[in-house]
Amino acid sequence: MIEGQGPITTSGSRKEAIARIRMAPGNGTIVVNGRAADQYFPKGPLRTAIRQPLVVANLEGRFDVIAHVTGGGMAGQAGAIRHGIARALLVLDAELRSPLRKAGFLTRDSRIKERKKYGHKRARKGFQYSKR
Repeated sequence: MIEGQGPITTSGSRKEAIARIRMAPGNGTIVVNGRAADQYFPKGPLRTAIRQPLVVANLEGRFDVIAHVTGGGMAGQAGAIRHGIARALLVLDAELRSPLRKAGFLTRDSRIKERKKYGHKRARKGFQYSKR
Protein backbone atom coordinates (compact mmCIF):
# COMPACT_ATOMS: atom_id res chain seq x y z
CA MET A 1 0.00 0.00 0.00
CA ILE A 2 1.23 3.47 -0.81
CA GLU A 3 2.32 5.40 2.30
CA GLY A 4 -0.14 8.05 3.46
CA GLN A 5 -2.97 6.51 1.45
CA GLY A 6 -6.21 5.75 3.27
CA PRO A 7 -8.27 2.58 2.94
CA ILE A 8 -9.03 1.28 -0.54
CA THR A 9 -12.71 1.50 -1.56
CA THR A 10 -14.15 -0.51 -4.44
CA SER A 11 -17.38 -2.20 -5.43
CA GLY A 12 -18.26 -5.58 -6.88
CA SER A 13 -21.42 -7.15 -8.22
CA ARG A 14 -22.96 -10.48 -9.14
CA LYS A 15 -26.57 -11.23 -10.17
CA GLU A 16 -28.65 -8.68 -8.23
CA ALA A 17 -26.12 -8.21 -5.40
CA ILE A 18 -23.89 -5.14 -5.08
CA ALA A 19 -21.05 -4.99 -2.55
CA ARG A 20 -19.13 -1.92 -1.37
CA ILE A 21 -15.70 -2.93 -0.07
CA ARG A 22 -13.32 -1.05 2.25
CA MET A 23 -9.91 -2.65 2.61
CA ALA A 24 -7.15 -1.47 4.95
CA PRO A 25 -4.00 -3.04 6.44
CA GLY A 26 -4.88 -5.16 9.46
CA ASN A 27 -4.98 -8.68 10.85
CA GLY A 28 -7.31 -10.33 8.31
CA THR A 29 -10.78 -9.83 9.77
CA ILE A 30 -13.66 -9.76 7.30
CA VAL A 31 -16.86 -7.98 8.37
CA VAL A 32 -20.02 -8.20 6.25
CA ASN A 33 -22.91 -5.83 7.07
CA GLY A 34 -21.62 -5.35 10.62
CA ARG A 35 -21.24 -9.08 11.36
CA ALA A 36 -18.27 -11.39 11.10
CA ALA A 37 -18.13 -13.18 7.74
CA ASP A 38 -18.33 -16.58 9.47
CA GLN A 39 -21.61 -15.52 11.09
CA TYR A 40 -23.06 -13.86 7.99
CA PHE A 41 -22.39 -16.77 5.61
CA PRO A 42 -23.61 -20.04 7.16
CA LYS A 43 -22.19 -22.28 4.41
CA GLY A 44 -18.49 -23.11 4.16
CA PRO A 45 -18.11 -22.71 0.37
CA LEU A 46 -19.39 -19.12 0.57
CA ARG A 47 -16.88 -18.29 3.33
CA THR A 48 -14.13 -19.80 1.19
CA ALA A 49 -15.28 -17.86 -1.88
CA ILE A 50 -14.85 -14.44 -0.28
CA ARG A 51 -11.29 -15.29 0.82
CA GLN A 52 -10.16 -16.67 -2.56
CA PRO A 53 -8.74 -13.41 -4.02
CA LEU A 54 -6.61 -12.89 -0.91
CA VAL A 55 -5.33 -16.49 -1.09
CA VAL A 56 -4.45 -16.15 -4.81
CA ALA A 57 -2.63 -12.86 -4.09
CA ASN A 58 -0.87 -14.48 -1.09
CA LEU A 59 -2.10 -11.64 1.18
CA GLU A 60 -4.42 -13.58 3.50
CA GLY A 61 -4.31 -12.23 7.06
CA ARG A 62 -2.72 -8.90 6.07
CA PHE A 63 -5.81 -6.81 5.33
CA ASP A 64 -9.07 -6.06 7.13
CA VAL A 65 -12.10 -6.07 4.84
CA ILE A 66 -15.36 -4.27 5.61
CA ALA A 67 -18.15 -5.11 3.16
CA HIS A 68 -21.64 -3.60 2.85
CA VAL A 69 -23.70 -5.75 0.52
CA THR A 70 -27.30 -5.37 -0.66
CA GLY A 71 -29.63 -7.30 -2.95
CA GLY A 72 -29.62 -10.85 -4.20
CA GLY A 73 -29.21 -14.04 -2.21
CA MET A 74 -26.33 -15.49 -0.23
CA ALA A 75 -24.39 -16.89 -3.22
CA GLY A 76 -24.77 -13.68 -5.22
CA GLN A 77 -23.64 -11.59 -2.25
CA ALA A 78 -20.57 -13.78 -1.70
CA GLY A 79 -19.72 -13.46 -5.41
CA ALA A 80 -20.12 -9.68 -5.24
CA ILE A 81 -17.78 -9.47 -2.23
CA ARG A 82 -15.20 -11.66 -3.99
CA HIS A 83 -15.37 -9.41 -7.06
CA GLY A 84 -14.97 -6.28 -4.93
CA ILE A 85 -11.99 -7.67 -2.98
CA ALA A 86 -10.28 -8.66 -6.25
CA ARG A 87 -10.74 -5.12 -7.58
CA ALA A 88 -9.34 -3.67 -4.34
CA LEU A 89 -6.26 -5.88 -4.63
CA LEU A 90 -5.78 -4.59 -8.16
CA VAL A 91 -5.74 -1.00 -6.88
CA LEU A 92 -3.19 -2.10 -4.28
CA ASP A 93 -0.81 -3.80 -6.73
CA ALA A 94 -1.25 -3.77 -10.53
CA GLU A 95 1.03 -6.83 -10.88
CA LEU A 96 -1.73 -8.98 -9.35
CA ARG A 97 -3.85 -8.51 -12.49
CA SER A 98 -2.54 -11.64 -14.21
CA PRO A 99 -3.14 -14.17 -11.38
CA LEU A 100 -6.51 -12.64 -10.47
CA ARG A 101 -7.60 -12.61 -14.12
CA LYS A 102 -6.47 -16.23 -14.58
CA ALA A 103 -8.51 -17.27 -11.52
CA GLY A 104 -11.54 -15.42 -12.99
CA PHE A 105 -12.05 -12.98 -10.11
CA LEU A 106 -11.92 -9.77 -12.17
CA THR A 107 -14.61 -10.75 -14.66
CA ARG A 108 -18.13 -9.65 -13.75
CA ASP A 109 -20.29 -12.77 -14.04
CA SER A 110 -22.92 -11.53 -16.49
CA ARG A 111 -25.42 -14.36 -15.96
CA ILE A 112 -28.71 -12.98 -14.68
CA LYS A 113 -32.26 -14.30 -14.32
CA GLU A 114 -34.05 -14.76 -17.62
CA ARG A 115 -37.33 -12.90 -17.99
CA LYS A 116 -40.71 -14.64 -17.96
CA LYS A 117 -42.30 -15.00 -21.39
CA TYR A 118 -46.01 -14.72 -22.12
CA GLY A 119 -47.72 -18.05 -22.73
CA HIS A 120 -45.36 -19.70 -20.23
CA LYS A 121 -45.46 -20.29 -16.50
CA ARG A 122 -41.83 -19.19 -16.05
CA ALA A 123 -39.01 -18.19 -18.38
CA ARG A 124 -38.99 -21.53 -20.22
CA LYS A 125 -41.56 -23.83 -18.61
CA GLY A 126 -44.77 -24.00 -20.58
CA PHE A 127 -48.25 -24.87 -19.39
CA GLN A 128 -49.20 -28.55 -19.24
CA TYR A 129 -50.46 -29.86 -22.57
CA SER A 130 -53.21 -32.45 -22.89
CA LYS A 131 -54.57 -33.66 -26.22
CA ARG A 132 -57.99 -34.47 -24.67
